[in-house]
Amino acid sequence: AMEEVVQKMNMKEITIVYGLTEASLGMTQTTYDEPSIEKKCSSVGKKQQGVDTVILDPETYEPCPDGVIGEFCCKGYNVMKGYYKMPEETAKVIDKNGYLHSGDLGYRDSDGYFYVTGRIKDMIIRGGENIYPKEVEDFLYKCPGVKDVQVVGVPSQKYGEQPGAFIVKFPGYDDMTEQDVMDYCRGKIAWYKTPKYVAFVDDFPMNAAGKILKYKLRDMAHELWPDA
Repeated sequence: AMEEVVQKMNMKEITIVYGLTEASLGMTQTTYDEPSIEKKCSSVGKKQQGVDTVILDPETYEPCPDGVIGEFCCKGYNVMKGYYKMPEETAKVIDKNGYLHSGDLGYRDSDGYFYVTGRIKDMIIRGGENIYPKEVEDFLYKCPGVKDVQVVGVPSQKYGEQPGAFIVKFPGYDDMTEQDVMDYCRGKIAWYKTPKYVAFVDDFPMNAAGKILKYKLRDMAHELWPDA
């Protein structure tokens, strides 16, 4: 989508900023004269000047090597002092070293560019294997007939969780089946990332701002597949 904005709308100087309210002005940003169109459109840029943006292991708080997924964190002039009169809530997101924890997952490449891969709370843990929904979603968007897709964890007695996909079809693909989706995945992505369950829907539950409510999809998954 961003590549189309740059090329079709001739907005070559547009930039992408990644951040959150608690870290105003952003944590990373692409440049207006980015030499690589691929990095300009797929990454969220490099760390902002004066901001120590890092990828930390969510469990150990140790820095992750380049290419390894962890949590987006930052420390600097842009980080809030804290939530107003809420010291306990503040302590949950700002650690003892002063790093603000975003709750977002991502990684940094060897050139210093950062990439967002999802949310920690959305990560699926299947039998000890971490599955990042956005990775599976990005793959399924390439499947013929898939207009939109959301992947969530389905509770499983045996594995803890199994990946389940909710899919909105393109018009003209009424005959598309759950097995078609699974067959498309076979041999192209790791077997444990292939959705164990697939449901076709007309749309996704959203809030007033148009944000997809994953927790409602998880509730729907539990109702659809209670014996997973």
